[in-house]
Amino acid sequence: MQRPNIVLIHSDQHRFDCVGVNGHALVKTPHMDRMASEGINFTHAFTPTAICSPARASLMTGLWPSQHGCRSIPGTELYQPADPHLVTFSTLLHNAGYRLGWIGRYHGEVVGEPTRHGFDQYTSDHGYAAWRAMQGIPELADTGGYLGFFGATDIHIRPDQSAVAWSADQAIRWLDDAAAARKPFFLRWDVVEPHLPCLPPEPYASMYRPASIEPWRSFPDTLDSKPYIQTQQRRTWRVENWGWHDWAPVVARYLGVISLLDAQVGRLLTRLDELRIADNTLIIYTTDHGDLCGGHGMMDKHFVMYDDVMRVPLIARWPSRLEAGQTNDNFVIHELDLAATFCDAAGLEIPHSYEGMSLISSARDKTAARRDVFGQWHGAQLGLYTQRMVRDRRWKYVWNCTAEDELYDLQKDPGELINIAGQAEHRAQLIRLRQRLIEWMESIGDPMCNPWTRGWLTETEPRADKL
Repeated sequence: MQRPNIVLIHSDQHRFDCVGVNGHALVKTPHMDRMASEGINFTHAFTPTAICSPARASLMTGLWPSQHGCRSIPGTELYQPADPHLVTFSTLLHNAGYRLGWIGRYHGEVVGEPTRHGFDQYTSDHGYAAWRAMQGIPELADTGGYLGFFGATDIHIRPDQSAVAWSADQAIRWLDDAAAARKPFFLRWDVVEPHLPCLPPEPYASMYRPASIEPWRSFPDTLDSKPYIQTQQRRTWRVENWGWHDWAPVVARYLGVISLLDAQVGRLLTRLDELRIADNTLIIYTTDHGDLCGGHGMMDKHFVMYDDVMRVPLIARWPSRLEAGQTNDNFVIHELDLAATFCDAAGLEIPHSYEGMSLISSARDKTAARRDVFGQWHGAQLGLYTQRMVRDRRWKYVWNCTAEDELYDLQKDPGELINIAGQAEHRAQLIRLRQRLIEWMESIGDPMCNPWTRGWLTETEPRADKL
């Protein structure tokens, strides 16, 4: 059987609910929507950790951050790349005869550059600045400080001169060369967008009127009975007094960048059609994690495990193998499952060390579906903070090692506004989810499941100083 080509479009910080097919009332993503209509939309995909480098290391190694060792991003006190002795899916594909290309963002998730891990070519997103200078396009003035992260309109460029369009140009050029080589290929296109600061050019900068954007359902959060660090996050970003009228322009730019990104996705889809290789190409769109973008009155991510940052879009299309137009609500731990999926699609044995399962198998056999998903967080540039999460269809439990527990009834409170961990009537659910968390932590050898912390998690009676 002819081995398929594989294309991964991997963005940065794209919320699940900011894709048209996922129900957003305004955002225009016709090409992502097309992928879903011609493939499978996985509606319950979750990141293993809502921070760039560790999530991306999970994609490379098929392991949880506490297993592969990359727990934070470069420039922080906790950072180190993933253990270089681990098996990366890219090395396996390379050894099986695949030609591999990496275009765009690389975030120090593994030791060295991608070419050390089976990729034949790596084109960094940093090349855009040099290209822009060669075109004589001035840089957008830096507003400085934290406020620079909230974005602006890039008045100096057309959409085809944007960073994401330049990146798409590189991906299409690599695609043309790979198709001409007549051997199976794997293309990883890692776009920086829609990570803050969002700097859309016109007409995307004006595509969404702030006044027309409704608040996220998670926005009206008082943070009562929640860990203090969340209140501190608002202070850190200097948004503690912001109302929705302050956030709406930020969200409008975020949506504008997503539509600009979608247009570039469309270019790649068109090129696959023109090269007549779309039928035997597995193409996946996803992201590393979500973005608060005003959710719970906060910016970016960090110190939280809300669905705003944990739940992600995941769309897969493979015309010759996957039935079109499916919506799959199986729980997916997307970075772990993608590593397994790429091996499976290429006809390779999935390494025993990998913690994920193939999305191809998941799409065909719902009896193998997970009953819950988990998450980890360790720290970033704003400090260290240990968290673990377990989430099923109705309930979410977050264990904050040095702060209050969090428990949410997602059926009654989908915005995760009300922390009910301290309410006696929900004690049974708290105990059940703690036990489930212990089982999972033990299964992956999580070092935080130690005699001291385990004592807290196994208690069956509340303590005033904990809850």
